[in-house]
Amino acid sequence: MSGAAQPFFELWVYLAATPLAGLALTLVMYAAGWWCYARSGMHPLANPVLIAVALIVSLLLATGTAYQTYFDGAQFVHFLLGPAVVGLAVPLVREWGSVRRLALPIAGALAVGSLVALSSVVGLAALLGASPATILSLAPKSVTTPIAMGVAEKLGGLPALAAVFAVTTGVLGAAIGKYVLDACRVRDWRARGFALGLAAHGIGTARAFQVNADAGAYAGLAFGLHGLLAAILMPLGYWLWTGLAS
Repeated sequence: MSGAAQPFFELWVYLAATPLAGLALTLVMYAAGWWCYARSGMHPLANPVLIAVALIVSLLLATGTAYQTYFDGAQFVHFLLGPAVVGLAVPLVREWGSVRRLALPIAGALAVGSLVALSSVVGLAALLGASPATILSLAPKSVTTPIAMGVAEKLGGLPALAAVFAVTTGVLGAAIGKYVLDACRVRDWRARGFALGLAAHGIGTARAFQVNADAGAYAGLAFGLHGLLAAILMPLGYWLWTGLAS
């Protein structure tokens, strides 16, 4: 390590012992990620969450800071995930009439999308020889992180691994979703938003809101419905499957 960098890392090691260091680090790194995102013209590949995660992980590794030490402060941001998810229902009030008229297509898209998201990742992981614990941790990867961790634990997977898979899915979905939907010639903002929210949960929903208000509202709808559906049906389906297999 260079002499110029040594004082900075010594200062960070000292500050890391304070509970609010993780919170401050999270906010600063996200601000840096957003700055890069804005400078790129809001290019989807310059996702601020991805940049912030990369910066935080790099700093923690460079300073030898334990994740739990960082999370002691960052948990305040984590706590806000619940209210943020509830807040996504607000834009649906404006779209409620449209949602009611499209109830049948929405239900069909939710059922098909949820099934494809589950079966594709489980089938691919099984073909590649992944362990049962890894497969069960991958199964809820398209659901928001807190729900994915709870579902994975109920299934017998690893909650920490499920969190990694869920965040990775959200970041990748937000980054490449535009190109996939363009390639599939999906033009309707409601359909684009619903697909992004279903496949990439909260991070994809945030990206949809940045692009179009209608897309954001439908992404929030898909995000919430998929989480509810997964929390109820995934454990139930797994217990039925294992019961029949035995």
